[in-house]
Amino acid sequence: MTDSDGEEIADLPPSAKLVYKVLEYNGPLTQKGIVEESMLSARTVRYALERLDEIGVIEEDVYFADARQNLYEIVDEAVEAEPAVSD
Repeated sequence: MTDSDGEEIADLPPSAKLVYKVLEYNGPLTQKGIVEESMLSARTVRYALERLDEIGVIEEDVYFADARQNLYEIVDEAVEAEPAVSD
């Protein structure tokens, strides 16, 4: 087991929380887009993305407009976790 087991967003550093909120409000972004929106340094954003990835709240995908970059987005677990409402 890793040290990050059981860790949640509330346990993360402020920079990771900010990156999460930027992705939540703006949708999928590249690392460069996150840097521009959050006004954090590229190194801080990289670290925040690593932490968010460790706890499984974001996913990384290929950015087809520029394959050298990755596209980051929030995992849509909240929708899957909601129980179905019956009449």
